[in-house]
Amino acid sequence: MYSLDQLQMFVTAARLGSFSACARQLGKVQSAVSQGISNLEIDLNVALFDRSTRKPTLTLEGKHLLSFAEAILQQQKELGSAARALSKQEESQICIAVDDHLLKLAFFNLMAEFSQQFPSTSVTTMTAASVDIPTLIRSGQANIGLMISDLTIPQDVEIRYIGNLRCLPVAAPSHPLAGLESVRPSDLIPHRQILIKGGKGIATVHQQPLSARFWYADDHRTVRGYIAHGLGWTYLPEHSADEMIQAGLAKALPVTFDQKAWTVPVECLQPKGQTPGPALQWLNQALNTLLPG
Repeated sequence: MYSLDQLQMFVTAARLGSFSACARQLGKVQSAVSQGISNLEIDLNVALFDRSTRKPTLTLEGKHLLSFAEAILQQQKELGSAARALSKQEESQICIAVDDHLLKLAFFNLMAEFSQQFPSTSVTTMTAASVDIPTLIRSGQANIGLMISDLTIPQDVEIRYIGNLRCLPVAAPSHPLAGLESVRPSDLIPHRQILIKGGKGIATVHQQPLSARFWYADDHRTVRGYIAHGLGWTYLPEHSADEMIQAGLAKALPVTFDQKAWTVPVECLQPKGQTPGPALQWLNQALNTLLPG
């Protein structure tokens, strides 16, 4: 029966195009590599390399089986990684609940680093309106949450402030508000405002009604779609507003009542009494750097 060592020789020789180069990389003598691959061919009952030329080249059968050998070696690597993670008591899976207003580039960069630190930990990411995230934490559906603060301090979850999110008022370039040199509060009243409301019908605290007419959505993507189609105006996170502005889908409104970009506090939530493992401990510390203070 063939061994993982033989499969490694096969894959390495195929990648380097040389038995001698394979031997040098694996720290073996060339005869051991040649014999190992020959034994593998006997076990598989197929020729993997054409040796009629100066350099061995993969046969059609060898090309076909190469991907299977690579997959087996990758699975072996992942098995070892998972076993090491278990021995360190790393979580096998975690769930993050996050307001999709906070899905900025820094979040994805952070999660990319997490994947390097904890390759065996499976991550589920749930997007939800901020007002719904405490419920997801309380119910045990999520291990950690990121939300825009509702300015309350719930007693049944652990909560901490991690920074501020800058927001800008925007509308489509074709919207009547976008053509004004300055926008006063009275100018907003006749025009539909797009707001966020949670699954239970609770509106978010940081988006207060300023207009006489409203449309509600429970996710950021829908809000962006409504704005792009000229259906109203809203406050968007600065990173999201900038993307739409650069794409020609939105224009920042020159409101007279915001001399600087408006900011809202962002909080990180965890279940009360939870004893986090290494993965959650790392993520908790990393999230503290997600936003400016």
